[in-house]
Amino acid sequence: MSSTPAPSGATEQVEKPAASFGGASTLTRRSPSAIERLREWQPADELISWGVTVAIAALAFFIRFVNVAHPQNKLVFDESWYAKDAWSLLQYGYEGTWAEGANEAIRTGDLSGLSDRASFIVHPPLGKWLIAFGEYLFGMNSFGWRIMAVVFGALLVAATIRLARRVSRSTLVGAMAGLLLTFDGLAFTMSRIALLDIFQATFLVMAVAAVVADRDHLRHRLAAAMERRGLTSLSGGFGPLILWRPWRWTAGVLFGCAAACKWNSIFVLAVFGVVSVLWDVGARRLAGAGFKAWLALVYDGVLAFVAMVGTACVVYVVSWTRWLQTSGGWDRDWGLNNPDHPWVSAFGEGFASLLKYHQDIYAFHTGDYIREQTHPYEAHPAGWLLMLRPTGMDAVNDIAPGTDGCAGPENCIRIISGMGTPVLWWMAAIALIVAVVWWVAGRDWRFGVPVLAAMATYLPWFASTDRPVFFFYAITIIPFTCIALALVLGLVIGPANGPGRRRGGMIAGVAVGLVVANFAYLYPILTDQLIAYSQWLSRMWLRSWI
Repeated sequence: MSSTPAPSGATEQVEKPAASFGGASTLTRRSPSAIERLREWQPADELISWGVTVAIAALAFFIRFVNVAHPQNKLVFDESWYAKDAWSLLQYGYEGTWAEGANEAIRTGDLSGLSDRASFIVHPPLGKWLIAFGEYLFGMNSFGWRIMAVVFGALLVAATIRLARRVSRSTLVGAMAGLLLTFDGLAFTMSRIALLDIFQATFLVMAVAAVVADRDHLRHRLAAAMERRGLTSLSGGFGPLILWRPWRWTAGVLFGCAAACKWNSIFVLAVFGVVSVLWDVGARRLAGAGFKAWLALVYDGVLAFVAMVGTACVVYVVSWTRWLQTSGGWDRDWGLNNPDHPWVSAFGEGFASLLKYHQDIYAFHTGDYIREQTHPYEAHPAGWLLMLRPTGMDAVNDIAPGTDGCAGPENCIRIISGMGTPVLWWMAAIALIVAVVWWVAGRDWRFGVPVLAAMATYLPWFASTDRPVFFFYAITIIPFTCIALALVLGLVIGPANGPGRRRGGMIAGVAVGLVVANFAYLYPILTDQLIAYSQWLSRMWLRSWI
């Protein structure tokens, strides 16, 4: 919550206080005023930064788009649920039931297996509606059900760049974070299949970026309000209440969208809702409010709750609009069949039915049935950051020589592996530790952002280890650990005109280059390419990957 600390042995800087990440060289050594510190970041390269963002996001889109329809019209992994549910949403407004053998029928264009009999589905609808939009545009085929994942995969890279730039105060650091994520194997794979997680991850990164933007917005508005009153300090007073907080409302919308994809998004909302108010306290203390700055916990806290939590709840409920408009969805008639229930009296039959449906979903996620399930690719969260057990999304094993283009003499394999780029994940795990130290010991708030975001998407999974969980859930973690790694690489590069900048730049360049090279090496097993069995084994560096 403190302002950006100056380099060791120097007073704080008025201009470019984040020069340690490659900003402009120091122009003055005088201690800045409170107003100047509230306006610690006044970017001068906005147009250039957007050019960098668009260029890297376009690169990410291109490499994800190439041959995305392959395997042609084959439902890969949990596409078997979500692509079909999305098509059902287009037809009925809710998830219907598909006949046995529907997956093979869909490969031939036969969609007759869908019926209007409601199916019990355990995730909210927004991610499926986004998949459905691609199917609406391009049809019920593999391109149609995957194209929106490609779009959001590129948006995820763009959002990561913008968040990293704002946190670091450096377009260079933002670009590094975006490039690292562009060439992550898990982010790549999840951007090419119709699962919900890529949409959730994108909304979460955007939401956190909005919260960080709100931090800067408040400080600038507070500085402007003080200037209008001719103040250089609040002198122990609380100061003006800043009501216009558009980024906070934006965050609420985005958190609501994330929760409307998957429920566990609420943990990130909870963490950054609290952090946002604590940042308000820090801003007022910096402005000279003294002990009264803590009143922000009440004044700003109530407004933050309404703007973020209240808005998120509204957006979440709105995502169920089409289900509420129908009469055939799962549990949709519960309110009509239970007119005397207190929920019906309080909320009406539609919303009471929605509450009952959510009760059923929660019971599924916490009940005995899910705990009794097993899966060959389940992975304990303790191993996620080191990528100890990737997820096999699809595989055709033991392709004999002379079959499907296999040249022999050994058998071949086709596989889509939901694995990250190992070099990236292992460096990012180390960077996360460095970020914790720099945040806590160095009192640098910037490093706390990726740490808190990564942990808010990661640690809650330890409460679910009594049921199958999978490594691909970590798609919500990797954007933030990429930012942590980029921040650490920014430290390595050092300030502009620093004595070790050239050497630091070379180290950072090598790190990014290793990630790109490692991704290229893994590319065949991320994209279902035909390779010899021994070539696949050469990419399985750990026995737990097999």
